[in-house]
Amino acid sequence: MDEIAEILSEAKALARKYRKLTGKPLGITGEIAEFSAAQILGLELAIARQSGYDAIRRENGRETKIQIKGRCIPINAKPGQRLGSIQLDKEWDTVLLVLMDEDLTVLSIYEATRPAIEHALLAPGSKARNERGALPVSKFKAIGYEVWKR
Repeated sequence: MDEIAEILSEAKALARKYRKLTGKPLGITGEIAEFSAAQILGLELAIARQSGYDAIRRENGRETKIQIKGRCIPINAKPGQRLGSIQLDKEWDTVLLVLMDEDLTVLSIYEATRPAIEHALLAPGSKARNERGALPVSKFKAIGYEVWKR
């Protein structure tokens, strides 16, 4: 794990440089979010490309399959930031949202249960939410709860 942490530290430095030069993200937010959440919360990462979930939490003989979403929120971010697609046809129990600053430092982690997410995604209204499974960060925070804060 130390070697992975070192590689991700180098990747973060490259991502900062890339953003400074191009104004665009490098596209490593998801990998950083998964590793960071596992380290901070003591989760076991699932095998690469596991369909539906990214990590497993083992507590009191129970196994919880967790989907992890990462979002970098720069200081000047516009409101209305959305998470990546949450697919209801996949196997998972809960979703973690890892919020990071523009340097990809974890600021906070929120968790929302499957029933809360299903209710939010299936509510009539937004095409992005209903068809693509894309919840706004603000909605996720409203239906979830903060599990960790820097």
